[in-house]
Amino acid sequence: MENPVIFSAPISFAPVISFAKVACAVQLSVLQHEVDQLVQNPWVDHVNKNDYQGGWDVLPLRCQRQHLNAHPILQGFAIADGDDWENLPVLAQCPAIVSIFNQLQCPIKAARLMRLKAGAEIKPHRDNQLSIEFGEARLHVPIHTSAAVSFFVDNKKIPMCAGELWYFNADQVHEVYNRGSEDRINLVIDCVANEWLCEQIRLGLLQ
Repeated sequence: MENPVIFSAPISFAPVISFAKVACAVQLSVLQHEVDQLVQNPWVDHVNKNDYQGGWDVLPLRCQRQHLNAHPILQGFAIADGDDWENLPVLAQCPAIVSIFNQLQCPIKAARLMRLKAGAEIKPHRDNQLSIEFGEARLHVPIHTSAAVSFFVDNKKIPMCAGELWYFNADQVHEVYNRGSEDRINLVIDCVANEWLCEQIRLGLLQ
């Protein structure tokens, strides 16, 4: 694979893309089984307590190398510059998740499972400069979800279904509501928005 292009300054996309489905082959039943085996692992509450109500927790899957043996809070939430990211040992149990990673022809940074408990909500907020316009991309794969889960970006609902890969613009205001009776679990991947990924996102707008 050629060396990826890393954007060093904001890139102009007209209009700004709020979300797009990205082509990806996902073995949903295998993926769900993998995640079901991880429920007993040590998940950690999301650290941004003011951004949600109810239960919202995280199981880190990739972190910066310096935190490989650190507390899961550092593995899941440490903010630092650098490109030295590593899979955590838990991924040895997760070939379906690794298969998704292997389809992404762009550098992968952080990755984690994020669980929004039944009845919980993530309040409207934004993650500054986390979008392809700034060279970063946040991707979601819903694993356990339902029609009672609503994910809004810039006041527009993303039509996410289980087993699909979606980009969304986290630099825009977004919010999530789980009004169902079961927990929602998504795979969340932060990537470098190289030329390949930006093209996949553009193609997703045409679907």
